[in-house]
Amino acid sequence: MWPLKLPIAVLAFVMISSLTIAQPLHPHDAAPEDVTVTGTKSREVLRGFVQSFAAPTRITGKLARWESGICPLTLGLRSQAVTFINKHVKDVAALVGAPRDDRPGCKPNIEIVFTTSPQGLMDWVRQKHPDFLGYHDNSIQADRLASVTHPIQAWYTTATRDFNGHVQIDAKNVAGGGVQVGNVYLPDAKAYAVSGTRLGDGLSSGFHHVIIAIDPGKMAHYEMGSLADYIAMLALTQLTSLDTCQQLPSIVNMLAQDCAQKSSALTENDIAYLQGLYRMRGDQPLAIQRGQVSYQMEQRLKGQ
Repeated sequence: MWPLKLPIAVLAFVMISSLTIAQPLHPHDAAPEDVTVTGTKSREVLRGFVQSFAAPTRITGKLARWESGICPLTLGLRSQAVTFINKHVKDVAALVGAPRDDRPGCKPNIEIVFTTSPQGLMDWVRQKHPDFLGYHDNSIQADRLASVTHPIQAWYTTATRDFNGHVQIDAKNVAGGGVQVGNVYLPDAKAYAVSGTRLGDGLSSGFHHVIIAIDPGKMAHYEMGSLADYIAMLALTQLTSLDTCQQLPSIVNMLAQDCAQKSSALTENDIAYLQGLYRMRGDQPLAIQRGQVSYQMEQRLKGQ
């Protein structure tokens, strides 16, 4: 576990690089569970939606989700907006079955940063805390991960839980570590206890830390409610691409280029997907996980 230094340092960065944003609150009227959309909901379409939606992790090749309680921290806005976004992310988490940490003074593990210099922020993260960029094998990959390419973008640090419940951060070993195999020492290898069955090897992927950077200058014409929904989606699942136009209405289409099915709020497809994600078995292979998520989506969208 890393010491809790990043939130304080990010706060300092935000205070230096940008003024507090005086953005009015205009949350949309409908709560996520009240949003109704239309579209083809065939099993094939749902499977395609799930397959194109969430990215598998580098270590296990499985879908990641929060296995410990979320504790969001929003920086760079006035207090009313900070309270609104933090609460909204937790409300969506409760709606879809994601764990929450409701203790006063909980340790932040989702940092939502509104800054006019998002690239400067990520350059600082690249220099000081490169593991918070996500898993990478070398400096070239780290540089690529640190590049800001979207007005709202997220970076995920994942962790692997093994069959015995032991959790290891998905990052290259530093200051020791490694695995001894006979006479060969593998400095970057990690040992995991597994169950030995292909239907569930005992390994699951979870989020350890998420950074979400928002450039307010490029998002000024969006309502705060829409931004909060988009942020909540990024906080609870790692998307394969922010540019993919989903074939079903989804909040992620809001910023996708040349997308006809724009949505300014979380849709029933988004909620059904997240509920499926947080109900699936974490230790099963990716194909089975996707099948479980699409089945859960189908059941919810049918009203079952």
